[in-house]
Amino acid sequence: MKICLKGGQVFVNNHISRQDILIDNDRISQIAPQINGSEAQIVPLNPQQVIAPGFIDVHVHLREPGFTQKETIKTGTLAAAHGGYTTVAAMPNVKPVPDTPSKLQAMVQLNQREAQVHVLQYASITKERTSEQLVDFAGMKAAGAFGFSNDGSGVQSANTMYQAMQAAHQVNLPLMAHIEDESLMNQGVMNAGATAQRLGLPGILPVAETAQLARDLELAAATGVHYHACHVSTANSVALIRFAKQRHLHVSAEVAPHHLLLDESMITKDNPQLKMNPPLRTLSDRQALLAGLLDGTIDMIATDHAPHTVADKAGSMKTAAFGITGLETSFPLLYTHLVQPGICSLAQLIQWLSVKPAQVFNLTQAGQLASGLPADLTILNVQDETTITAQHMYSQGLNSPFIGAPVTATIQATMVGGQWVYRKEQA
Repeated sequence: MKICLKGGQVFVNNHISRQDILIDNDRISQIAPQINGSEAQIVPLNPQQVIAPGFIDVHVHLREPGFTQKETIKTGTLAAAHGGYTTVAAMPNVKPVPDTPSKLQAMVQLNQREAQVHVLQYASITKERTSEQLVDFAGMKAAGAFGFSNDGSGVQSANTMYQAMQAAHQVNLPLMAHIEDESLMNQGVMNAGATAQRLGLPGILPVAETAQLARDLELAAATGVHYHACHVSTANSVALIRFAKQRHLHVSAEVAPHHLLLDESMITKDNPQLKMNPPLRTLSDRQALLAGLLDGTIDMIATDHAPHTVADKAGSMKTAAFGITGLETSFPLLYTHLVQPGICSLAQLIQWLSVKPAQVFNLTQAGQLASGLPADLTILNVQDETTITAQHMYSQGLNSPFIGAPVTATIQATMVGGQWVYRKEQA
């Protein structure tokens, strides 16, 4: 079946221009200013609609198996499609933890059966993510691992991390680090500082992140591994990564939308919807994260989509779960608060959401629109004013502080392999 997308703008080679796209079954067959498309199903677009390569999120939690009351692979990937993502990478903090080749293989097969978009699967770094016994790195790669991570927990032993980096480097896969020295956490629930003191809540020291990051960067230098820093949250972390890149270490980094858009000054009361790990930091940290993204120190934006039940996020920050959802709100919020005020261009935002993740993780069939590549794309409407509502969420998790926020852009449709996986209902 052929589909011709006509009349919109298209992101090609980091530029946006008026183009048509012809899709033949699962692949793009032509991109040109005018395509006849007489043998194809014509899908007319408006000039304000932009076709971008499908977004790639290298950091999501799909919760299945083990925590399907929070999310399933199906609902999580439907949420991804709703957010414009055609590829997501799933963290291994599920139950059972994919810490053996057979468990990982079962996880990959489950993803293939249930997912609505492409799912890449991380293996854990250590058994059960709690001990210091390393997994079988070569076996995990053979079973389909995309990379290794203990996300949700930092690797506390430097020796374990050193050996893990050596093993990951030997099999040529990335190691994705949740950076957190537990001895400096102080059972905190938000950033340590004036706001925590005013609210009477225990604080997490920023050095809990930076101390372990500094350790890891030295270990990465010694091993040569591709080290990826997850959800960077402090100005000092940005400085450490910038220095590491100046040393030409194989280091990459991501920032979450909530760390770009929110800071601790916005926490005016004990509000579990603003509890995430790492926590919201100071305004100067937030500004440093944005500066790091703009100058290329931080490579990409990843949501750290972390769905929970209503009960998980009820009550006080002292007892509620860490984390918020992000797959469905990422693009509208980032466009509204970064592109519309002129802080960055739409092309830059698409690069951080799609192009850079593909380049950094060698996803050669994603992150660009070109003839011969899979038809994985998202259609953006950048003049569609609306409000983020729980009613329109596909995720089971409604734990987002952005529900009720006005936005000026939406995802119009998402296609994976030539098949529509999301299309916005017309008003």
